[in-house]
Amino acid sequence: MNEPSTSARPPSATGSEDGALRKAVVLVSGGLDSTTVLAVARADGYECYALSFDYGQRHLVELDAAHKVAFAMGVADHVVSRIDLRRFGGSALTADVEVPKGREIDRMDEAIPVTYVPARNTVFLAFALAWAETLGASDIFIGVNAVDYSGYPDCRPEYLEAFEKMANLATKLGVEGKATIKVHAPLLSMTKSEIITLGGELGVDYALTSSCYDPHPTGRPCQACDACLLRAKGFEDAGVADPLLS
Repeated sequence: MNEPSTSARPPSATGSEDGALRKAVVLVSGGLDSTTVLAVARADGYECYALSFDYGQRHLVELDAAHKVAFAMGVADHVVSRIDLRRFGGSALTADVEVPKGREIDRMDEAIPVTYVPARNTVFLAFALAWAETLGASDIFIGVNAVDYSGYPDCRPEYLEAFEKMANLATKLGVEGKATIKVHAPLLSMTKSEIITLGGELGVDYALTSSCYDPHPTGRPCQACDACLLRAKGFEDAGVADPLLS
């Protein structure tokens, strides 16, 4: 079993027998990380199919950002799939639970926070896998990060490795041996500042993105939730201003 691809620049997608670009499904939330991942996949020559979710999240403003990002980057298609994780609750993002504010960054990974949505990445990756099979694609990109993150269990390399193994066991594409499904997580071992620097090199317009868990009705970030604080630290460490706040 090969480990999931975690390099900042995955192998070039140009090189199929007929000269066509390889297709890739890219999970795009509209946030900083997923936008950077889409830019990485595009820069390496993949024909990108963006997949976003309306899953009952309180921060629906991120879907507006996802639309803008997908359009700006010229994806082949952008699908917004609707699933109701709010029916299950269990998270500050899908239930009437207060979003934590003002936490110290170096303590965010001490326990799994209430903003963790049960099995969210598993659900998202399963949908991405289904779409990839119908497209004849063997590459899936996700913007998870195991360095500057809030302690989510489905952002770890061992989780991605397990999902990739399952994907090759559970699909016609994998079982028939026509292709090996790869889950690319190019940002996995990067700090937030490194991600922002990479995005800048790839021409990402971070003014289009949204990271906040509890935004104002106008869409303006609260600047106090975990996601906002990690984003702010990333831009500060990278030595650049966050264009979303300018």
